[in-house]
Amino acid sequence: MKIINKELEKLPFNKIKELIKGISIEESYKSNEIFEIIEVLSSDKRKNVISLGTKIKKELDLYLNEINRVKSMYEFDKSFGNYKYIAGVDEVGRGPLAGPIVACAVVLDLKVIDEDLILYLNDSKKIKESMRNKLAEIIKEKAIAYSISISSNKEIDEKGIAYSNNKVFLESCNSLKVKPDLVLSDGYLVKGINILNKSVIKGDTKSASIAAASIVAKDYRDNLMKKYSKEYSQYDFENNVGYGTQKHVEALKKYGICDIHRKSFLTKLL
Repeated sequence: MKIINKELEKLPFNKIKELIKGISIEESYKSNEIFEIIEVLSSDKRKNVISLGTKIKKELDLYLNEINRVKSMYEFDKSFGNYKYIAGVDEVGRGPLAGPIVACAVVLDLKVIDEDLILYLNDSKKIKESMRNKLAEIIKEKAIAYSISISSNKEIDEKGIAYSNNKVFLESCNSLKVKPDLVLSDGYLVKGINILNKSVIKGDTKSASIAAASIVAKDYRDNLMKKYSKEYSQYDFENNVGYGTQKHVEALKKYGICDIHRKSFLTKLL
């Protein structure tokens, strides 16, 4: 979008407002055009046009803050040392009454410049589903490597959630197409791993690699539970993804368990 003063003065406010809707903060920032747009709008004599410039400036500030926030997550990972490949690993589905536990390990390119950062990385539970879906695809496309591992409800019942949690951590790390020099794990160390491993408390909010793993794991598991919901429609899996919501518990009491329920988690409910 190109706006110059003499053109702007001839345009009515509604037309300018319509043009502004088509601005991509990210793309116009990369081309440096955003600064010209803000300057031109802010230089107009009309207060309502100036307010549009103020609005875009606020959106730009939010975007720049996000770049800095995510950059600090990349820097956090790099702060552990000069390693060629650093993997982040995280799990989702430790607490639900149904379905598997899923882990993902991700190796990001931590040397990217600002415009190639994967923005909006965070604890997957803090990200809206629509954004999480988009981010999962971006992460899988841009990652140097990623690997997903699952442990079924039956294995959880047979061997316990702690065993299954560690198993999916271990398998996802060992299945990466590149062997990491360091594994950053969310919450606790991975037992039996033959790779240097450091645990990070609340790692999905601090580490870019762990956050990316969290997002891909949750996206995979949520989609899996939505598929199960078509077969077991009475349990509302498409909304609760296996967690013990009131509707889920009521369905359990009415219909009993299905093949993907964790029997060991239901002893106090049924």
